[in-house]
Amino acid sequence: MANEFDDVLSAIDEILEDATVPRNVKNKMEEIKQIILKSDVETSIKINQALNILDDLSEESNINSFTRTQIWNVASLLESI
Repeated sequence: MANEFDDVLSAIDEILEDATVPRNVKNKMEEIKQIILKSDVETSIKINQALNILDDLSEESNINSFTRTQIWNVASLLESI
């Protein structure tokens, strides 16, 4: 089940391990991880829920450009599934 999400989870873990990422962003990334790993809904619904969260995060004013690029990368990986 999680095999199709391995790259996404790795990218999320990179963001979570970065000390410069604000706590609210890390909390949202953890929420995305939980949606992907523990939700019993259809894959397309999981992806849609995660993309909605990522869209909101990408508009945050308190994140640096590198983190924003990482967030876009996660979104791109999800869209490719």
